[in-house]
Amino acid sequence: MTAGLDLADARLAAAGDAEAFGRLYWRHAARVKALARRLLGPADAEDGTQEVFVRAWRRMDQFRGASAFGTWLHRLAVNVLLREMERSRRHSASDTPLDTLAAETKPAGDPDLERALALLPAGLREVVVLHDVESYTHDEIGQLLGIGRSASKMRLHRGRSALRGMLANRES
Repeated sequence: MTAGLDLADARLAAAGDAEAFGRLYWRHAARVKALARRLLGPADAEDGTQEVFVRAWRRMDQFRGASAFGTWLHRLAVNVLLREMERSRRHSASDTPLDTLAAETKPAGDPDLERALALLPAGLREVVVLHDVESYTHDEIGQLLGIGRSASKMRLHRGRSALRGMLANRES
């Protein structure tokens, strides 16, 4: 039922109907925000979500209906948020102490896991979120990030190991 509503609203939005786009926003914002929170961290999730929907509005004419609107939007969101991560990485100091980062995060959901994800280095966090949370394959992750399949597997292993270490330290 939602797929039919999405398709109808996407066609209307592509023709400039802001109300139809608003309905699409309300049906998909929570999933996009959850992805943004995991990739960008809680502090930047709102801005990242807004950027995704601004880009979606501008590109509505590119949605052809070959896949579900949610699939198209999710792919767009991943690409936009990965670019936002890269931009943020270039503009922030890379020597921020981990305890400063931990103090700045206010996670939703499982607090320990969300904090641990926020503390992962960006290269590892991207792969862990895309693989374990969003169910992308290593080949898809490789295409999105411009890395090889083996690099994706290695980053996933390192990311999971780091998460286990952080979560084990919090239980002690």
